[in-house]
Amino acid sequence: MEIAEIASLAGRIKENVEKVIVSSGDHLDLLLTALIAGGHVLLDDVPGTGKTVTAKALAKSLGVDMKRIQFTPDLLPGDVTGMSVFNQKENTFEFREGPAFTNVLLADEINRATPRTQSALLECMEEKQITADGVTKALAKPFFVIATQNPVETGGTFPLPEAQLDRFLMRLRPGYPGSEGEKRILDRFINNDPLAELGSVASREELIDAQESCPRVQVSDPMRHYIVSLTEATRTPADVSLGVSPRGMLWMLRAAQAWAAVHGRDYVLPDDVKTLAVPVFAHRLVTRSGYGAAERAEELIRDLTRAVAVPSEDPQAEKLLES
Repeated sequence: MEIAEIASLAGRIKENVEKVIVSSGDHLDLLLTALIAGGHVLLDDVPGTGKTVTAKALAKSLGVDMKRIQFTPDLLPGDVTGMSVFNQKENTFEFREGPAFTNVLLADEINRATPRTQSALLECMEEKQITADGVTKALAKPFFVIATQNPVETGGTFPLPEAQLDRFLMRLRPGYPGSEGEKRILDRFINNDPLAELGSVASREELIDAQESCPRVQVSDPMRHYIVSLTEATRTPADVSLGVSPRGMLWMLRAAQAWAAVHGRDYVLPDDVKTLAVPVFAHRLVTRSGYGAAERAEELIRDLTRAVAVPSEDPQAEKLLES
């Protein structure tokens, strides 16, 4: 698939989702970037801001299968991945697939499940497969996890461990849509539910083709050096106990390629990395802050994007970038 076709595909999906969702800022673009990059997204926001509806509208726009799991403390790993059930008639055990066998998986309030159940998603998200009873089963393509959590109601929750957070390409915090946006929501839903009438504007095959074509977006050597420098800079602040991992750095590369493709370019710019820095890097930082650690991590990343020199500031690097 050509880059222009990827941009056209993303534009169609975004326009269709916006028939239901009133978004603020670049959040829909970021969601589509994560999808095309082959990563997963954590939506971290208060209840009622459209997290679940966004996932449903996206799945409908793509024309793919979607399943939802409501995470609760009594949820077991087998409730996510599936389990073997004894068939008395055949006198054998047969595997019954769990909701993870889908294209778009909505993991609602993921932090309400125990760490044991949360970890059931690790192999699914990283390797796109599930191992049960010693047998490995590949998941369908595409496989996209949208997890949600409520940052306010923390009673009875189990914070996501660093290993789990690192599996998410982005953490998005959409926030409220503002006065004009909320008025548009009332106008849109006053007579009917636009989600029920939403049709697909893309196909599973188109999405897979876009995901496979995305790595062809050019990332010059100065741009790669910039990504490395920004990654290393996340490990140096005094109030950071754990910076961005090499896996996070690789996801930044993929996200930058997808962001450029979504915007119709076959090359990555420094501004792409700056735009993606907070959603891709902030949730990977472990700070020594207590309350408000997420806000502190985002503030640190913004400071680092201003402090780390970009390739265009070096004349020699700029020549390489242009070539």
